Amino acid sequence: MASFWDSIKSLFKRRANKSELSAQTAGQQEANGQKSQKAPATRSEAVQESLQTQDRATMASGTLTIQLQNQTNSSTVYGYITGLALDRNNAVFLLQADGKTAYYPSSPSSTGAKTEQNVSIPLGAPGNTVNCTIPRLAGARIWFSVGAPLTFLINPGPALVEPSIFNPSDPNHFTSFAFAEFTYNAAQVFANISYVDFVGIPISLELTDTSNNVQRVAGMTNYGPQVVANGLIAQTRKDGRRWSSLIVNDRSNNLLRILSPNSAITLNPDWFQTYWTDYVNQVYTRYASTPLTVNTQAAWQDVLGTTGSNTNRFTFGTHGLSNPQPTFPKPSAKDIFSCNSGPFATGANPETNVIIPRLSAAFNRSTLLLSSTTPNGTNATQYYQTSTTNHYARIVHAANLDGKGYTFPYDDVTPDGGVGQEGAVFSFAPKRLLVAVGGNGAHV
Repeated sequence: MASFWDSIKSLFKRRANKSELSAQTAGQQEANGQKSQKAPATRSEAVQESLQTQDRATMASGTLTIQLQNQTNSSTVYGYITGLALDRNNAVFLLQADGKTAYYPSSPSSTGAKTEQNVSIPLGAPGNTVNCTIPRLAGARIWFSVGAPLTFLINPGPALVEPSIFNPSDPNHFTSFAFAEFTYNAAQVFANISYVDFVGIPISLELTDTSNNVQRVAGMTNYGPQVVANGLIAQTRKDGRRWSSLIVNDRSNNLLRILSPNSAITLNPDWFQTYWTDYVNQVYTRYASTPLTVNTQAAWQDVLGTTGSNTNRFTFGTHGLSNPQPTFPKPSAKDIFSCNSGPFATGANPETNVIIPRLSAAFNRSTLLLSSTTPNGTNATQYYQTSTTNHYARIVHAANLDGKGYTFPYDDVTPDGGVGQEGAVFSFAPKRLLVAVGGNGAHV
């Protein structure tokens, strides 16, 4: 079973990335070009007791200081903070340019309405830090752009139309931007850097609590995105696959961003179609009679699955609980990279929903032929070591100074007692969150 502290971390991540994100409107999800799905949280009694007895005095004000720091070489850098205001019935929230004033847009009469307030926070010269104050937010993001401000639009609802890498006609398409994700509620702060959709301008996090303890996510140096691009080019030369096609340049042919395989498949469905076929066949053949043990790290404890004589479908036991037996047909490349389609789409069976993150993470990390137990059978040094693997995830992790950051949706799957790979900070008693953009001052 997971340790007490691992259980708390898991609870934070599931709540921040599923429960609260699900409160977003359909318009927001559609604008993002994705519908994130996460396994439901499993609360141990110890976690429940901790949440009930923690000191909430530090959260009483309902506001948090977020510091935005310019670590680029440009003086034309902007920050943005968006989310759903928990104390205002999940109203759409944007922070105005002064870094202090909330903006709650009203519902427009038609789609694509402009924001009525200036929400571009100028960060000033390289090295400058801007202090911002925010209310409690769910499904929140801290955005940065370099060289030009971002355009946010409002749809009826209201629903926020965010910058999209999936729409070539989006006004932000050729703007260099990136974002970090966070949740700030009455219990805690949880924040992470994300490469699930793409690699953009480097971002780092530093969370200080009321006891002046500091947690850091180092991110990349200013040259990190180019390191990733170089690695993808090298991988394409090695295996002939579409890795180098993930690189997106601007109009001057300079590196703009790097798409994740999932994002690339969204735009180009034929990419990587047969990439995982041989590996998947090998996995399903191996477990025809030898069982795969999945550590659910939940009420089902360890469950065994086999593919049987036809080797086309995993079937798992229920550890004596009353839910139906989870089954998993062979996943496609899209299913593996996205972690949320085909057999990895969540549904009504709660056991299936806790197996999905662990099984899809094992595919992305290519560990299912290394050990018959997942995730506890392997550790981070064994991830991405086979020829068929998520090389985007491998290269991006290597380019981060501490090796951390979400590179696919379930990159937070961690063996009991293991080291998390997701690049997250969290606290019951937060004092301030420093978010730096650019990578010039990146350090572990």
